[in-house]
Amino acid sequence: MAELGRRTFMQSTAVAASGLVTRSTSAADPSNKIRIAVIGVGGRGGGSHVPGWQNHAADGVEVVCLCDVDKAILNRQSADFEKKYSVKPSLETDLRKVFDRKDIDAVSIATPNHWHALATIWACQAGKDVYVEKPGTHNVFEGRKMIEAADKYQRIVQHGVQLRSSEALRDVVQQMNDGLIGKIYMSRAMIYRWRPGIGKQADGKPPKFLDWNQWLGPAEEKTFSRRYHPYNWHWHWAFGNGDLGNQGVHELDMSLWGLGEKMPTQISAMGGKFLWDDDKECPEVLSAQYLFPSGKMLEVEVRHWCTNYEEGVSVGNVFYGSTGVVIVDEYNRYKVIKGVDAARKEGQWVEKGGDHFGNFLKAVRSRKKEDLHGPVETAHYSSSIAHLGNIAYRLGRRLNFDPVTEKFVNDKEADEMLTRPYRAPFVVPDQV
Repeated sequence: MAELGRRTFMQSTAVAASGLVTRSTSAADPSNKIRIAVIGVGGRGGGSHVPGWQNHAADGVEVVCLCDVDKAILNRQSADFEKKYSVKPSLETDLRKVFDRKDIDAVSIATPNHWHALATIWACQAGKDVYVEKPGTHNVFEGRKMIEAADKYQRIVQHGVQLRSSEALRDVVQQMNDGLIGKIYMSRAMIYRWRPGIGKQADGKPPKFLDWNQWLGPAEEKTFSRRYHPYNWHWHWAFGNGDLGNQGVHELDMSLWGLGEKMPTQISAMGGKFLWDDDKECPEVLSAQYLFPSGKMLEVEVRHWCTNYEEGVSVGNVFYGSTGVVIVDEYNRYKVIKGVDAARKEGQWVEKGGDHFGNFLKAVRSRKKEDLHGPVETAHYSSSIAHLGNIAYRLGRRLNFDPVTEKFVNDKEADEMLTRPYRAPFVVPDQV
């Protein structure tokens, strides 16, 4: 199995390097089907991606394959799929085999964070379009490589920040651009999610139904433990990015979108663990501040318990302008508060959703990147903001950053944290 996996990867890489990868004619032709494989079906993949694509079955969209390194999860999701949709999907445990298949036009990636970028790059090299969960990357270096891969192989890559497809939020961002609350100077992002402790989990042998080597993929070698699989990897730096790089990516992306910003020039952060004596590495509380070249600011706070709200919101954003405030509540609604004194006037909530999966399918058919609401660049910038905040927290000091070079200013120690050592053969390449 391991030798077959290496050979499959080398073949795909050789084809990609030769420039012979072609567009999928079925994806480009509205009269034909778009055949999708969902990679990682234990959480978002099985719970949201599969039904999200199947909702478009009448439009010629078909989930033909489920892929997961955990056979127990894979078999359970396969049975559920067959029960719901009266058809049995094909099953794979190695995503490289998915990329080799000619009957698959696009992949929907919902693996743990540390696999997102490499899976996206390999898929682009294999001529597949990609929908990838947030955060698009596990570190800053990976984002630029994803952009380069999407451009080089002319792939449609959508980042799973579904708030970008909300009609209500698209409307209010345009209004803010047009001066709805005057000159916007700051955004505040809130991630007040209840995240209980994970306890103490011993090292051990992986279960027979789990391919632990593939699960680790690009990450450093680790002994199997329930502190990592199936969900608690979120709270360990080797695999996840804490809640700043989890739920926080939605709110950070919203802030960047509303502010009209990309990369900051200064970052500071503080935080720690206060509730549980458990195996989590990432902080339960983290507060980060960013300054942008324009002088605009972004503040973000992660808190693992929900004792209070801001303007009635526990997960969302507040935009501060010279003549008012805009409140964004999670993914689909907002309200406007006009005025800056006691006479302020509070508007009603405006709520309207959207279909981020449908938006991806539209772009796959049109082959127009500009049709995407969450293009690959959002995977880089909104994920990188989280990574920069985590780096500042872990180093315990304010950092100066160059948005042009995407490096820290005269700070070798911080620069080393912009990427990671990769475990062969699961290496994000310098040249895609």
